[in-house]
Amino acid sequence: MMQSLNFARYGDKENSPFFEEYLVRLLEERDRVGLSDMIYQIDAIMLTVDPGHSISYIAELCLMTPYHYLVTLESESHWTHILRITLDHPDLIVREVKDPRIQGIFRSLNEVYPIGSRKPNSRYMGEILRVSDLHSVVELQKEREFRFFTQDQIRKLELPGNVAISKPSPYTHNIVGYMERPPEQLRVYALGLSNIRSDVQDVYLAAKELQKKREIDDLLLPIDHLATRIYSQNREVAILEWLSLSSYYYWGSYDIKNQNSSTNVTKSTHFSDEIRSPAKVFTANNTPYFVNHLEKLPSPTETFVRNYGPRLHHVALAVADGERHGIENIEYVVEQIKQEGQDFLLDVIGSKAEGLKQIFSNASEHSSLIIEYVQRFGEFKGFFTKQNVAELTHAAGVADELLELQAESGGS
Repeated sequence: MMQSLNFARYGDKENSPFFEEYLVRLLEERDRVGLSDMIYQIDAIMLTVDPGHSISYIAELCLMTPYHYLVTLESESHWTHILRITLDHPDLIVREVKDPRIQGIFRSLNEVYPIGSRKPNSRYMGEILRVSDLHSVVELQKEREFRFFTQDQIRKLELPGNVAISKPSPYTHNIVGYMERPPEQLRVYALGLSNIRSDVQDVYLAAKELQKKREIDDLLLPIDHLATRIYSQNREVAILEWLSLSSYYYWGSYDIKNQNSSTNVTKSTHFSDEIRSPAKVFTANNTPYFVNHLEKLPSPTETFVRNYGPRLHHVALAVADGERHGIENIEYVVEQIKQEGQDFLLDVIGSKAEGLKQIFSNASEHSSLIIEYVQRFGEFKGFFTKQNVAELTHAAGVADELLELQAESGGS
């Protein structure tokens, strides 16, 4: 039986007695009923974009990541594009709504937020987890009071029919899907007619040619972690909810005081290497927005959530350790991608002496997601240094403030 509490704890953030009590009780119960042994890695991550944006976004992703275009599934109201590295890494499922007038639960999660509403169909949806026994996992989770879409609702929402999908979280607005699949079996998504679209294939091949020309195709590694931003009051319950839905464990939390926030990390119990199943990171303000006028503290994380809603903020990709043409790989990758017109929020930060370097791209105009690159040196196993996180958080906050001002002035 899995022992989910036997992993080392890191960090300096002080959690509440509620969190510490239920962390133990929930993970002990999860292990005891067998969920930890039946739920495995993140098999896929799902997102949706507005009409007309998927092809350009795939071109962007195929240049900036190691993903390859596999196939397009067409249903009545969506195109669903599948991007893959190998079966050892999560697929990217990029959905495009055909008709901008289509309403639905995922659009409604955007429309009450001032910047999120500007791209009403564009949002990160959540993760699909591989399970060994779909019926048992779903029944056990229902007993724990998690709720799932019915098959009829899945059909109407045009989601994969072979995936059990939870209702969106009240804390992160993400869904969690479960797909039964033996590890050696191909991933298949029961959704629409399958074909390789020539227009998508063309931009994909062009992006991969650019990667080779720029000599970065062998330097970009799979997803390292997924970072979600949430309201300050939801930090602990969002972590506990994810741990209850997955087989992840609590790695620890760090207090980033000069940005008035904390970074909270969970990792897979089944895979020690994040590249096999990405870490899930939750970032939250230390204080709610309505005390800022009293405390005069920075509030980039809470401001992001108020503008976009709780949602995924960035996808972090690992960069191979080493150097190319006399400079560290992450510096080389960033310089080459800049040459293709992609902007970044700041310079590469960190150092070899500290153990890692990191950088944020500008948010994508198609998905609003940021790409982070991370290069670890030698045996460094962490996700960040406090100074790195503070600088990244500040840079993202400055960019969000500009978007907020544009929204307030009615600019595009």
